[in-house]
Amino acid sequence: DSLDILITELSRIRPAELLLPPDLARSKHWENFYLTQRESKTFKTSSLRERFEEQEEVFREFPVATKAANGLWHYILDTSPGIEPSHILQIKTYRPEQWMLLDPWTRRNLELTESLRGKEKKGTLLAVLDYTKTAFGGRLLRRWIEQPLLKKKDIERRLNFVEALVEDSFLRGDLMTLFQKVFDLERLMSKVSYGTANARDLLSLTQTLSVLPQIRVCLAREEMFQNFLLALDGLDNLAETLEKAVNPDAPTSLREGNLIKEGYSQEIDELRSVSSGGKAWVAQLESQERERTGIRSLKVGYNKVFGYYIEVTHANSHLVPEEYIRKQTLTNAERFITPELKEYEQKILGAEDKIVQLEYQLFLEIREMVREYTPKILKAAQALAELDVYASLAEAAVCNHYTRPEISIEGSLHIIEGRHPVVEAMLPGTFVPNDTFLTPEKHLALITGPNMAGKSTYMRQVAIINLMAQIGSFVPAQKAHIPIADRIFTRVGASDDLASGQSTFMVEMYEVAHILRYVTDKSLVILDEVGRGTATYDGLSIAWAVTEYLVTQEIKPKTLFATHYHELTDLEEIHEGIVNLHVGVREYGEEIIFLHKIIPGRADRSYGIQVAKLAGLPNPLLQRAKIILHELESASQENRRDSLLDKNPIQLALFDVQPLDPLLQEVSELSLEDITPRQALDYLFDLQERIRSK
Repeated sequence: DSLDILITELSRIRPAELLLPPDLARSKHWENFYLTQRESKTFKTSSLRERFEEQEEVFREFPVATKAANGLWHYILDTSPGIEPSHILQIKTYRPEQWMLLDPWTRRNLELTESLRGKEKKGTLLAVLDYTKTAFGGRLLRRWIEQPLLKKKDIERRLNFVEALVEDSFLRGDLMTLFQKVFDLERLMSKVSYGTANARDLLSLTQTLSVLPQIRVCLAREEMFQNFLLALDGLDNLAETLEKAVNPDAPTSLREGNLIKEGYSQEIDELRSVSSGGKAWVAQLESQERERTGIRSLKVGYNKVFGYYIEVTHANSHLVPEEYIRKQTLTNAERFITPELKEYEQKILGAEDKIVQLEYQLFLEIREMVREYTPKILKAAQALAELDVYASLAEAAVCNHYTRPEISIEGSLHIIEGRHPVVEAMLPGTFVPNDTFLTPEKHLALITGPNMAGKSTYMRQVAIINLMAQIGSFVPAQKAHIPIADRIFTRVGASDDLASGQSTFMVEMYEVAHILRYVTDKSLVILDEVGRGTATYDGLSIAWAVTEYLVTQEIKPKTLFATHYHELTDLEEIHEGIVNLHVGVREYGEEIIFLHKIIPGRADRSYGIQVAKLAGLPNPLLQRAKIILHELESASQENRRDSLLDKNPIQLALFDVQPLDPLLQEVSELSLEDITPRQALDYLFDLQERIRSK
């Protein structure tokens, strides 16, 4: 069991890398992950306990987890030599049972954070709910969706905050506008901790900190947000210091200077004055020497090889004063230096070099000062992320017309006019809402009806509404009473697992076995077409047995079971816990319209041939299918096979079916709306003559 839970958690976290000792790395369980083998001794070091000695009690209570943390800590130190990861403030413990455990199949089938087709965010619940404005808010929303809550008080707390922001549109709008100016504090502080943050990073931090007072003013309007005010306090002095210290035009490199704002350091300002004054002195020297020597073309220049120099053309060389010292001869000119020029050059260049060095050292001091604020900044980041998610859920609720669910520890699942949030958002037109009512007494609903009618969408919709309620979100329904589910299981669709050598049916049976092994009275189970991956009677037998198992065992989870095996609907008369539902269909002759409405009772037909027609199958094939269907329905169980194999004229082989008579084809394609009564009568006389002539 613990291994299954571990694999489930790894699939949720999606780690970029697994660190394992050699004896564990050989296991086949990790074949879908990138592995790095580490020496066994790195998982047994004491450096972690020395760093977090105040948490000795945690280490004693979780000895195996401590080994894992040891290995991770050792890896961090090895990959970042000489750097103390100060942003890691404590060792936090967590147990999977604190949240609803969602297995990989459920997350995939419900398309919570990744779509089935493109493996992307578009078309997922996350995409519908994500109005977050900050990077860390977006990460937190994803985590909430993947870890629904199990305690009523925690769910109600989130719902209260969301409701407050739903009702106060001005507060919600102000917060979302301010959040747009907030940078990723978690990533910034990680860079500060590792000593890689540059001036641009500190400018991003400065901008974020400067927004906090405005956010506090907004939150002060609602009493229930007072705890967030405390988390966002205590950073004004740091913001003020950074505002005064860091040059807004600073480069990304720390070795180019121009990092520190004018007015922050007196020493740097004085050196800058010397440097800029020196350049003015050079311009003045050039003007002065031209006047003194009478050489109008005289220039004072600079290059990195010779430094500052005085350049005179050959034509004026006879005017050069004796104190000029020849330094370089060019094709058309001579370059000279003077003791006075060389002395000032050293003063100017020395000032510029010293400025760069002083700015670098001062920047490191400022960055170290920021590092000391790590606990407060990360606490503020956590508060901002939570506020961002509440605002996002509130915005989604308002934009999509969601309602606050009623939460109970147990009892009936009752949804009035529920809607699928993702399908509703992506498809044009009006989504057809449906009710759901599962009680402890009637806890398994058998759903029949044709393909494409909406059975799978309906079942997923119920599961997603339940999950949304447990993350603290409003839900797409007119009203919803949601009992807390400890787990949501889905068996929806399957495909061959070629890499593991498993067939579609084997994958399906593995998923069903997983559900039956871990299901409880408080679980919600979604089963779609169990048994269809094998022979008809085998599949029917398995589906029948699974249905009976879920209603006759001591554990009775709330279950939605969609099936094409109409024989299962008879179970409603045998077992009290079962209720039949079907998807409404309206018939117009041989045409059908899907109503997408869930109606009490069983479906009387499957409408498979009509669905095949909608899909565009050839007309001769459909005619043959009708003949076979009629034979199957009318023949007795014993002689069905013989009847189908009988070679009489009406039962031709499938691909020997003759095309329709051209006259019949012509009549069937005639557009009666486009001809007059007179034209119709003339056509009928003509048709009669052609038939007689044949």
